[in-house]
Amino acid sequence: MVMDHEVENGLPAPDEDWWASILAEEERYLIEHVSRPAYRERALEECLNWERARMLFQRDEVVALQVVAYNQGGLLVRGDGLRGFVPFSHLLNVDATADGRRREKMLAAYVGKTLRLKVIECVPEEGRVVFSERAAQAGAGRRTKLFATLQAGQCVEGVVTNVTDFGAFVDLGGVEGLIHISELSWGRVVHPSQIVKIGDRVRVQVLDVSPERCRIALSLKRLQENPWETAESVYRVNRIVPAVITAIVSYGAFARLENGLEGLIHVSEMPLAPGETVRDLVKEGQTVQVRVLHVDAARQRLGLSLRLDEV
Repeated sequence: MVMDHEVENGLPAPDEDWWASILAEEERYLIEHVSRPAYRERALEECLNWERARMLFQRDEVVALQVVAYNQGGLLVRGDGLRGFVPFSHLLNVDATADGRRREKMLAAYVGKTLRLKVIECVPEEGRVVFSERAAQAGAGRRTKLFATLQAGQCVEGVVTNVTDFGAFVDLGGVEGLIHISELSWGRVVHPSQIVKIGDRVRVQVLDVSPERCRIALSLKRLQENPWETAESVYRVNRIVPAVITAIVSYGAFARLENGLEGLIHVSEMPLAPGETVRDLVKEGQTVQVRVLHVDAARQRLGLSLRLDEV
């Protein structure tokens, strides 16, 4: 994705729509199985001590709450005038890749237990309080210190704690940041698990910090050279170069020229015999010779052809 906006230090900042989509996707992923009207109604009834919830959030303090129920998204907890939700990805000692019955069995085992938690989101007008067991491991005040020092453009290290369809979460030492799928690689990414795995230690660049929502946007690709910056001069039209088939689709195949630089071989640019399909001609992982048709670095588009002699 090409981002036109810039922050004061010259670092390209996330497009507003991009940042909004991250928050929307994350929230859908974390609590998509919670009935919002019912949850909001219960929260307003039982989480009456909003001042205490705000104080816990602002002071980054740890609180002990009991697990009273669960759903596919995580756990419902309450106690001491508080009620809220703990997303599955913010639990310790669970397999973040688990789904279906396996995930349900894990969550069911928590019912009745008391967890040490931190408030990572407090939105009274929506009747929502979100807790994290993972964040509580860092101790009181750690989040406040991190947010006081983190700034856009900074390079930090962390550990991948969860991989979702829309990106990867990274623990920075008490606060989790998100690497959106569009910030994992300069190339096409079908799923974030292609790039990172849970437990990986990664070096990332901070794109944006939102203390009030406890959100940090991170980038992995911006610490790597952008191959699109030199693509037009390196890959001249009609140049023949080796490429690796990375994906086969109904309208052709994608091929990688180098890390972060993939192009499309449209089916019309394949010498298919009558009745032959794309899969009959090429296979994923196969190295082929391709001819460069066009390079559009601004839009990160690259057209390739298997018809080598048609210049």
